[in-house]
Amino acid sequence: MIKSNLIIWLNIQRNIQKINVTKIKLNSLKKWKFTKKEIFHTSKKFFKIIGIRVVSNFYKTNWDQPIIFQNEIGILGIIKNSKTKKYLLQAKVEPGNINKIQISPSVQATKSNYTRVHGGKVIPYLNYFKEKNKNFSLQSEQAFRYFNKLNSNIIALVSKKLVLDKSFRWFSKKELINLLKKKNLINMDTLSVFSCFIKKNKIDYPLNSLKSVSKWSSDLNKKYFLKTKIIKISSLRSWLMSKGKLRHKKNNFFSVIGIKIKTNHREINEWSQPIIQGSKLAFAGFILKKINNTKHYLCRYILKPGSKKNTFSCSVNTSNLNSYKKNINLTSFQKKLISNYFLSNRCKKIYNNLLSDEGGRFYHSQIKYTACELKKNEHLNLPFNYIWLSTNQIIDLIKKRQIDIEARLLFGILNFKGTF
Repeated sequence: MIKSNLIIWLNIQRNIQKINVTKIKLNSLKKWKFTKKEIFHTSKKFFKIIGIRVVSNFYKTNWDQPIIFQNEIGILGIIKNSKTKKYLLQAKVEPGNINKIQISPSVQATKSNYTRVHGGKVIPYLNYFKEKNKNFSLQSEQAFRYFNKLNSNIIALVSKKLVLDKSFRWFSKKELINLLKKKNLINMDTLSVFSCFIKKNKIDYPLNSLKSVSKWSSDLNKKYFLKTKIIKISSLRSWLMSKGKLRHKKNNFFSVIGIKIKTNHREINEWSQPIIQGSKLAFAGFILKKINNTKHYLCRYILKPGSKKNTFSCSVNTSNLNSYKKNINLTSFQKKLISNYFLSNRCKKIYNNLLSDEGGRFYHSQIKYTACELKKNEHLNLPFNYIWLSTNQIIDLIKKRQIDIEARLLFGILNFKGTF
Protein backbone atom coordinates (compact mmCIF):
# COMPACT_ATOMS: atom_id res chain seq x y z
CA MET A 1 0.00 0.00 0.00
CA ILE A 2 1.50 3.33 -1.10
CA LYS A 3 0.85 6.26 1.22
CA SER A 4 -1.23 9.14 -0.15
CA ASN A 5 1.45 11.75 0.67
CA LEU A 6 3.95 9.80 -1.49
CA ILE A 7 1.47 9.67 -4.39
CA ILE A 8 0.89 13.44 -4.04
CA TRP A 9 4.66 14.09 -4.02
CA LEU A 10 5.16 11.96 -7.15
CA ASN A 11 2.33 13.75 -8.97
CA ILE A 12 3.82 17.12 -8.03
CA GLN A 13 7.19 16.03 -9.43
CA ARG A 14 5.58 14.91 -12.68
CA ASN A 15 3.93 18.33 -13.01
CA ILE A 16 6.90 20.55 -12.13
CA GLN A 17 9.65 18.61 -13.96
CA LYS A 18 9.23 19.33 -17.66
CA ILE A 19 11.06 17.57 -20.47
CA ASN A 20 10.69 17.48 -24.22
CA VAL A 21 12.58 14.84 -26.19
CA THR A 22 12.75 14.89 -30.00
CA LYS A 23 14.39 12.24 -32.18
CA ILE A 24 16.92 13.71 -34.61
CA LYS A 25 19.54 12.37 -37.03
CA LEU A 26 22.86 11.32 -35.53
CA ASN A 27 24.75 13.63 -37.86
CA SER A 28 22.61 16.56 -36.63
CA LEU A 29 23.65 16.25 -32.97
CA LYS A 30 24.92 19.52 -31.53
CA LYS A 31 28.47 19.30 -30.09
CA TRP A 32 28.84 15.70 -31.27
CA LYS A 33 31.01 14.44 -34.12
CA PHE A 34 29.92 11.52 -36.31
CA THR A 35 32.94 10.06 -38.13
CA LYS A 36 33.70 6.77 -39.88
CA LYS A 37 35.59 5.75 -36.73
CA GLU A 38 33.22 6.71 -33.89
CA ILE A 39 30.61 9.12 -32.49
CA PHE A 40 32.05 11.41 -29.82
CA HIS A 41 31.42 14.68 -27.94
CA THR A 42 33.53 17.66 -29.00
CA SER A 43 34.84 17.96 -25.41
CA LYS A 44 36.22 14.40 -25.71
CA LYS A 45 34.35 13.72 -22.44
CA PHE A 46 31.05 12.03 -21.49
CA PHE A 47 30.91 8.91 -23.67
CA LYS A 48 31.34 7.81 -27.26
CA ILE A 49 29.95 5.11 -29.55
CA ILE A 50 32.58 2.79 -30.98
CA GLY A 51 32.52 -0.40 -33.02
CA ILE A 52 33.76 -3.80 -31.86
CA ARG A 53 34.34 -7.16 -33.56
CA VAL A 54 33.61 -10.19 -31.37
CA VAL A 55 35.19 -13.61 -31.87
CA SER A 56 34.08 -16.38 -29.51
CA ASN A 57 33.40 -20.10 -29.24
CA PHE A 58 30.79 -19.51 -26.52
CA TYR A 59 28.11 -18.37 -28.97
CA LYS A 60 27.01 -19.96 -32.23
CA THR A 61 28.26 -17.02 -34.26
CA ASN A 62 30.85 -14.22 -34.27
CA TRP A 63 29.54 -10.70 -34.70
CA ASP A 64 30.15 -6.94 -34.95
CA GLN A 65 28.27 -4.30 -32.98
CA PRO A 66 28.36 -0.68 -31.84
CA ILE A 67 28.91 -0.24 -28.10
CA ILE A 68 29.12 2.60 -25.56
CA PHE A 69 32.66 3.48 -24.49
CA GLN A 70 32.87 5.58 -21.32
CA ASN A 71 36.33 5.52 -19.82
CA GLU A 72 35.38 7.04 -16.48
CA ILE A 73 33.86 5.74 -13.26
CA GLY A 74 30.50 7.25 -12.34
CA ILE A 75 28.97 7.70 -8.89
CA LEU A 76 25.76 5.97 -7.87
CA GLY A 77 25.25 7.09 -4.30
CA ILE A 78 22.46 6.82 -1.74
CA ILE A 79 22.41 8.71 1.56
CA LYS A 80 21.03 6.77 4.53
CA ASN A 81 19.97 8.46 7.74
CA SER A 82 21.65 6.45 10.51
CA LYS A 83 18.92 7.43 13.01
CA THR A 84 15.68 7.03 11.04
CA LYS A 85 17.10 4.30 8.72
CA LYS A 86 15.50 6.08 5.76
CA TYR A 87 17.10 6.62 2.35
CA LEU A 88 17.40 9.93 0.50
CA LEU A 89 16.29 9.47 -3.12
CA GLN A 90 15.22 11.84 -5.87
CA ALA A 91 12.55 12.00 -8.51
CA LYS A 92 14.71 12.40 -11.59
CA VAL A 93 13.78 13.06 -15.18
CA GLU A 94 15.91 11.34 -17.83
CA PRO A 95 15.53 11.68 -21.63
CA GLY A 96 15.16 7.93 -22.16
CA ASN A 97 12.68 7.29 -19.34
CA ILE A 98 9.51 5.68 -20.62
CA ASN A 99 7.47 7.47 -17.94
CA LYS A 100 9.56 10.65 -17.52
CA ILE A 101 10.05 10.51 -13.71
CA GLN A 102 11.78 7.67 -11.86
CA ILE A 103 13.05 7.25 -8.30
CA SER A 104 16.82 7.65 -8.56
CA PRO A 105 19.81 7.61 -6.17
CA SER A 106 20.77 10.68 -4.13
CA VAL A 107 23.58 11.16 -6.64
CA GLN A 108 23.63 9.59 -10.10
CA ALA A 109 26.38 11.15 -12.16
CA THR A 110 29.24 10.42 -14.52
CA LYS A 111 32.60 12.05 -13.84
CA SER A 112 31.97 14.41 -16.77
CA ASN A 113 28.69 15.45 -15.12
CA TYR A 114 29.99 16.05 -11.61
CA THR A 115 33.15 17.83 -12.86
CA ARG A 116 30.72 20.06 -14.83
CA VAL A 117 32.24 19.64 -18.29
CA HIS A 118 28.89 20.84 -19.64
CA GLY A 119 29.11 24.04 -17.51
CA GLY A 120 25.93 23.14 -15.67
CA LYS A 121 24.76 23.41 -12.06
CA VAL A 122 26.51 21.81 -9.09
CA ILE A 123 25.13 18.34 -8.25
CA PRO A 124 23.47 18.33 -4.79
CA TYR A 125 24.95 16.14 -2.01
CA LEU A 126 27.96 15.18 -4.14
CA ASN A 127 30.43 15.82 -1.29
CA TYR A 128 29.01 12.92 0.72
CA PHE A 129 30.38 10.53 -1.92
CA LYS A 130 33.78 12.06 -2.63
CA GLU A 131 35.23 10.96 0.70
CA LYS A 132 36.45 7.42 1.39
CA ASN A 133 33.48 5.26 2.30
CA LYS A 134 33.48 1.71 3.63
CA ASN A 135 30.06 1.10 2.05
CA PHE A 136 31.55 1.12 -1.45
CA SER A 137 31.22 -1.38 -4.30
CA LEU A 138 32.67 -1.07 -7.80
CA GLN A 139 30.35 -2.81 -10.28
CA SER A 140 30.03 -3.26 -14.04
CA GLU A 141 27.24 -2.03 -16.30
CA GLN A 142 25.40 -3.90 -19.10
CA ALA A 143 28.26 -5.64 -20.87
CA PHE A 144 26.40 -6.09 -24.17
CA ARG A 145 25.91 -2.32 -24.38
CA TYR A 146 28.89 -0.86 -22.45
CA PHE A 147 32.57 -1.60 -23.07
CA ASN A 148 34.29 -2.32 -19.72
CA LYS A 149 32.21 0.30 -17.86
CA LEU A 150 32.30 0.55 -14.05
CA ASN A 151 30.38 2.57 -11.47
CA SER A 152 30.99 3.26 -7.79
CA ASN A 153 27.96 2.09 -5.81
CA ILE A 154 27.96 3.81 -2.42
CA ILE A 155 25.75 4.15 0.65
CA ALA A 156 26.75 7.16 2.80
CA LEU A 157 25.57 7.26 6.42
CA VAL A 158 24.43 10.68 7.67
CA SER A 159 23.05 11.60 11.09
CA LYS A 160 22.58 15.35 10.75
CA LYS A 161 19.51 17.02 9.30
CA LEU A 162 19.77 17.86 5.59
CA VAL A 163 18.10 20.69 3.71
CA LEU A 164 16.17 18.98 0.95
CA ASP A 165 15.52 20.13 -2.58
CA LYS A 166 11.86 19.70 -3.61
CA SER A 167 12.73 16.78 -5.88
CA PHE A 168 14.34 14.83 -3.00
CA ARG A 169 12.54 12.78 -0.35
CA TRP A 170 13.32 10.37 2.48
CA PHE A 171 12.02 6.84 1.75
CA SER A 172 11.50 4.00 4.20
CA LYS A 173 12.42 0.46 3.19
CA LYS A 174 8.73 -0.51 3.33
CA GLU A 175 7.83 2.27 0.88
CA LEU A 176 10.51 1.12 -1.56
CA ILE A 177 9.36 -2.50 -1.38
CA ASN A 178 5.85 -1.32 -2.34
CA LEU A 179 7.19 0.89 -5.14
CA LEU A 180 9.06 -2.10 -6.61
CA LYS A 181 5.66 -3.54 -7.49
CA LYS A 182 4.98 -0.57 -9.80
CA LYS A 183 6.06 -0.55 -13.43
CA ASN A 184 9.09 1.51 -14.44
CA LEU A 185 9.20 3.55 -11.23
CA ILE A 186 12.37 2.53 -9.39
CA ASN A 187 15.43 3.54 -11.39
CA MET A 188 17.85 0.70 -12.22
CA ASP A 189 20.75 2.67 -10.68
CA THR A 190 18.85 2.81 -7.38
CA LEU A 191 18.50 -0.97 -7.51
CA SER A 192 22.17 -1.28 -8.42
CA VAL A 193 23.24 0.42 -5.20
CA PHE A 194 20.90 -1.56 -2.96
CA SER A 195 21.88 -4.87 -4.58
CA CYS A 196 25.49 -4.34 -3.46
CA PHE A 197 24.57 -4.10 0.21
CA ILE A 198 22.36 -7.09 1.01
CA LYS A 199 23.05 -8.61 4.44
CA LYS A 200 23.83 -12.31 4.61
CA ASN A 201 21.43 -14.85 6.09
CA LYS A 202 22.44 -16.34 9.45
CA ILE A 203 21.66 -19.83 8.14
CA ASP A 204 22.91 -20.80 4.68
CA TYR A 205 23.69 -24.36 3.56
CA PRO A 206 24.87 -24.22 -0.07
CA LEU A 207 24.48 -27.24 -2.33
CA ASN A 208 27.85 -26.52 -3.93
CA SER A 209 30.94 -25.56 -1.94
CA LEU A 210 32.88 -22.42 -2.81
CA LYS A 211 35.73 -24.65 -3.99
CA SER A 212 33.48 -26.59 -6.38
CA VAL A 213 31.95 -23.35 -7.73
CA SER A 214 35.43 -21.99 -8.39
CA LYS A 215 36.50 -25.20 -10.16
CA TRP A 216 33.29 -25.22 -12.25
CA SER A 217 33.98 -21.65 -13.38
CA SER A 218 37.67 -22.35 -14.00
CA ASP A 219 36.88 -25.42 -16.15
CA LEU A 220 34.48 -23.37 -18.29
CA ASN A 221 37.09 -20.62 -18.67
CA LYS A 222 39.47 -23.20 -20.11
CA LYS A 223 36.84 -24.35 -22.60
CA TYR A 224 35.44 -21.01 -23.78
CA PHE A 225 36.88 -17.71 -24.93
CA LEU A 226 35.59 -14.34 -26.13
CA LYS A 227 37.85 -11.75 -27.76
CA THR A 228 36.94 -8.21 -28.81
CA LYS A 229 38.69 -5.82 -31.17
CA ILE A 230 37.81 -2.14 -31.55
CA ILE A 231 36.99 -1.31 -35.19
CA LYS A 232 35.60 1.64 -37.14
CA ILE A 233 31.84 2.12 -37.08
CA SER A 234 31.98 2.21 -40.86
CA SER A 235 33.50 -1.31 -40.83
CA LEU A 236 30.70 -2.92 -38.80
CA ARG A 237 29.32 -5.94 -40.60
CA SER A 238 25.50 -6.20 -40.70
CA TRP A 239 25.08 -2.60 -39.45
CA LEU A 240 24.23 0.47 -41.50
CA MET A 241 23.36 4.15 -41.26
CA SER A 242 19.75 4.57 -42.30
CA LYS A 243 17.50 7.61 -41.82
CA GLY A 244 19.98 9.19 -39.47
CA LYS A 245 20.41 6.23 -37.11
CA LEU A 246 22.83 3.34 -36.78
CA ARG A 247 20.86 0.11 -36.96
CA HIS A 248 21.21 -3.61 -37.58
CA LYS A 249 20.31 -4.63 -41.14
CA LYS A 250 17.57 -6.94 -39.86
CA ASN A 251 16.43 -4.41 -37.22
CA ASN A 252 17.56 -6.84 -34.51
CA PHE A 253 19.10 -6.13 -31.10
CA PHE A 254 19.18 -2.32 -30.83
CA SER A 255 19.79 0.93 -32.70
CA VAL A 256 21.80 4.06 -31.94
CA ILE A 257 19.59 7.11 -32.44
CA GLY A 258 19.96 10.85 -31.84
CA ILE A 259 17.78 12.89 -29.49
CA LYS A 260 17.41 16.59 -28.65
CA ILE A 261 16.35 17.44 -25.10
CA LYS A 262 14.82 20.49 -23.45
CA THR A 263 14.10 20.39 -19.71
CA ASN A 264 13.74 22.66 -16.69
CA HIS A 265 15.16 20.28 -14.10
CA ARG A 266 18.68 19.14 -14.99
CA GLU A 267 22.20 20.56 -14.64
CA ILE A 268 21.69 22.17 -18.07
CA ASN A 269 18.40 22.98 -19.79
CA GLU A 270 19.14 21.89 -23.35
CA TRP A 271 21.41 19.38 -25.06
CA SER A 272 21.52 16.62 -27.66
CA GLN A 273 23.09 13.17 -27.55
CA PRO A 274 23.18 9.68 -29.06
CA ILE A 275 21.20 7.04 -27.15
CA ILE A 276 20.60 3.28 -27.40
CA GLN A 277 17.10 2.21 -28.44
CA GLY A 278 16.27 -1.45 -27.81
CA SER A 279 14.34 -3.28 -30.50
CA LYS A 280 11.94 -5.21 -28.26
CA LEU A 281 11.03 -6.09 -24.67
CA ALA A 282 14.02 -7.67 -22.88
CA PHE A 283 13.78 -10.36 -20.22
CA ALA A 284 15.69 -11.46 -17.12
CA GLY A 285 14.50 -14.42 -15.07
CA PHE A 286 15.59 -16.41 -12.02
CA ILE A 287 14.52 -19.95 -11.15
CA LEU A 288 14.66 -20.47 -7.37
CA LYS A 289 14.43 -23.60 -5.26
CA LYS A 290 14.82 -24.46 -1.58
CA ILE A 291 17.67 -26.94 -1.17
CA ASN A 292 19.04 -27.94 2.24
CA ASN A 293 16.47 -25.58 3.75
CA THR A 294 18.30 -22.76 1.95
CA LYS A 295 17.09 -20.63 -0.94
CA HIS A 296 19.11 -21.29 -4.09
CA TYR A 297 19.22 -19.45 -7.42
CA LEU A 298 19.80 -21.15 -10.76
CA CYS A 299 22.73 -19.26 -12.29
CA ARG A 300 24.64 -19.70 -15.51
CA TYR A 301 28.16 -19.00 -16.72
CA ILE A 302 28.36 -16.29 -19.38
CA LEU A 303 30.89 -14.33 -21.44
CA LYS A 304 30.03 -10.81 -22.65
CA PRO A 305 31.84 -8.50 -25.09
CA GLY A 306 31.93 -5.56 -22.69
CA SER A 307 33.37 -7.48 -19.76
CA LYS A 308 37.00 -8.39 -19.15
CA LYS A 309 36.12 -11.66 -17.42
CA ASN A 310 33.34 -14.20 -17.19
CA THR A 311 30.38 -13.54 -14.91
CA PHE A 312 27.45 -15.48 -13.51
CA SER A 313 24.05 -14.45 -14.83
CA CYS A 314 20.43 -15.25 -14.04
CA SER A 315 18.73 -18.40 -15.34
CA VAL A 316 17.62 -16.73 -18.60
CA ASN A 317 18.37 -13.36 -20.13
CA THR A 318 17.38 -12.22 -23.64
CA SER A 319 17.06 -8.88 -25.43
CA ASN A 320 13.86 -9.94 -27.19
CA LEU A 321 11.32 -11.95 -25.21
CA ASN A 322 8.72 -12.01 -27.98
CA SER A 323 10.94 -13.91 -30.43
CA TYR A 324 12.83 -16.10 -27.97
CA LYS A 325 11.90 -19.29 -29.86
CA LYS A 326 13.84 -18.08 -32.94
CA ASN A 327 16.89 -16.85 -31.01
CA ILE A 328 19.87 -19.02 -32.03
CA ASN A 329 21.89 -17.87 -28.99
CA LEU A 330 19.30 -19.21 -26.55
CA THR A 331 19.77 -22.91 -25.85
CA SER A 332 16.91 -25.38 -25.87
CA PHE A 333 17.18 -25.46 -22.07
CA GLN A 334 16.74 -21.67 -21.81
CA LYS A 335 13.77 -21.76 -24.18
CA LYS A 336 12.28 -24.55 -22.08
CA LEU A 337 12.64 -22.45 -18.93
CA ILE A 338 10.87 -19.51 -20.60
CA SER A 339 7.95 -21.51 -22.00
CA ASN A 340 7.51 -24.06 -19.17
CA TYR A 341 8.08 -21.76 -16.22
CA PHE A 342 8.40 -18.01 -16.80
CA LEU A 343 5.50 -17.74 -19.26
CA SER A 344 3.32 -20.41 -17.63
CA ASN A 345 1.66 -21.03 -14.28
CA ARG A 346 3.67 -24.16 -13.62
CA CYS A 347 5.62 -22.62 -10.73
CA LYS A 348 4.98 -19.89 -8.18
CA LYS A 349 5.96 -16.44 -9.43
CA ILE A 350 7.46 -14.46 -6.58
CA TYR A 351 8.23 -11.40 -8.73
CA ASN A 352 6.95 -10.36 -12.14
CA ASN A 353 7.24 -6.75 -13.25
CA LEU A 354 8.48 -4.35 -15.94
CA LEU A 355 11.40 -2.09 -15.04
CA SER A 356 13.45 0.29 -17.18
CA ASP A 357 17.07 0.50 -18.15
CA GLU A 358 18.83 3.73 -17.15
CA GLY A 359 17.28 6.61 -19.12
CA GLY A 360 20.47 8.60 -19.68
CA ARG A 361 21.85 6.06 -22.16
CA PHE A 362 18.84 3.90 -23.08
CA TYR A 363 15.65 5.10 -24.79
CA HIS A 364 12.35 3.56 -23.63
CA SER A 365 14.16 0.33 -22.79
CA GLN A 366 12.19 -2.10 -20.63
CA ILE A 367 13.09 -5.42 -19.04
CA LYS A 368 10.56 -7.94 -17.77
CA TYR A 369 12.00 -9.25 -14.49
CA THR A 370 10.51 -12.56 -13.36
CA ALA A 371 11.38 -14.96 -10.54
CA CYS A 372 9.78 -18.41 -10.19
CA GLU A 373 10.13 -20.85 -7.32
CA LEU A 374 10.14 -24.56 -8.04
CA LYS A 375 8.32 -27.08 -5.89
CA LYS A 376 10.49 -29.12 -3.51
CA ASN A 377 10.00 -32.32 -5.48
CA GLU A 378 10.62 -30.72 -8.89
CA HIS A 379 13.99 -31.49 -10.44
CA LEU A 380 15.81 -29.93 -13.39
CA ASN A 381 18.53 -31.69 -15.38
CA LEU A 382 21.08 -28.90 -15.62
CA PRO A 383 23.38 -28.26 -18.59
CA PHE A 384 27.07 -28.05 -17.65
CA ASN A 385 27.08 -24.21 -17.72
CA TYR A 386 24.41 -23.96 -14.99
CA ILE A 387 24.82 -24.15 -11.23
CA TRP A 388 22.75 -23.67 -8.05
CA LEU A 389 24.07 -20.84 -5.84
CA SER A 390 22.80 -19.98 -2.37
CA THR A 391 21.83 -16.48 -1.22
CA ASN A 392 25.06 -15.94 0.74
CA GLN A 393 27.17 -17.24 -2.12
CA ILE A 394 25.65 -14.70 -4.51
CA ILE A 395 26.27 -11.91 -1.97
CA ASP A 396 29.95 -12.95 -1.84
CA LEU A 397 30.16 -13.11 -5.64
CA ILE A 398 28.62 -9.63 -5.97
CA LYS A 399 31.45 -8.30 -3.80
CA LYS A 400 33.92 -9.96 -6.19
CA ARG A 401 32.15 -8.40 -9.21
CA GLN A 402 31.24 -11.82 -10.60
CA ILE A 403 27.45 -11.39 -10.84
CA ASP A 404 26.29 -9.50 -13.93
CA ILE A 405 23.99 -6.52 -13.62
CA GLU A 406 20.74 -8.22 -14.70
CA ALA A 407 21.17 -11.00 -12.13
CA ARG A 408 22.35 -8.51 -9.50
CA LEU A 409 19.31 -6.25 -9.92
CA LEU A 410 16.81 -9.10 -9.78
CA PHE A 411 18.62 -10.59 -6.78
CA GLY A 412 18.47 -7.17 -5.10
CA ILE A 413 14.72 -6.95 -5.70
CA LEU A 414 14.10 -10.42 -4.27
CA ASN A 415 16.21 -9.68 -1.17
CA PHE A 416 15.34 -6.03 -0.64
CA LYS A 417 14.28 -6.62 2.96
CA GLY A 418 17.88 -7.56 3.71
CA THR A 419 19.29 -4.27 2.40
CA PHE A 420 21.87 -2.56 4.64
